[in-house]
Amino acid sequence: MRENLLVGGTPLPDGSKRLKVLGEVFALFPILAERQQQIAGSMSGGQQQMLAIGRALMGRPKLLMLDEPSLGLAPLVIRELYEAIRRLVEIGLTVLLVEQDINLALKAAKRAYVLENGRVVLQGPGSELRENAHIKDHYLGL
Repeated sequence: MRENLLVGGTPLPDGSKRLKVLGEVFALFPILAERQQQIAGSMSGGQQQMLAIGRALMGRPKLLMLDEPSLGLAPLVIRELYEAIRRLVEIGLTVLLVEQDINLALKAAKRAYVLENGRVVLQGPGSELRENAHIKDHYLGL
C-alpha cells in the first residue's frame, strides 16, 4: 500500500520531499500508517478511499476533485473521511466535491452549488444553504 502512495508523489522533485508529504498523508489518515505493509486490494472500502485521496495528495495538488467519496461506506468511516476533507479545506486546499448526501456536502462546503436536472438552482455558502427552505424540504426531509 505504501508503494501506491509513493507513486502518487512521482511529480515531486526529490525523494525527501515525497517522504515529507507521505508523513503528512499518514497524519491525515493514521490508519494508512498502520496498514502501510498491507496489500491495497485487501483493504476495506473506506481505507481504499483514504488511500486514493492520499495518493492524489502526494502530488501536492492545488485542486482535489472528489466524486461521491462517501458512496458505500460505513457511517464511522464517512465521518473520518469528511473530517479529513474539512482539514484539507482549512489548510487552503481547494476541494471540488460531488456528493449525493447533501447534508454532508453542505457541512463541508464553504461554497455550494445545487444542481437539478443539470441546472444550477441554488448557490451560496454551504452554511446558508443548509438553512434554505428548498434544501430542507427537498433534500434533507426536514
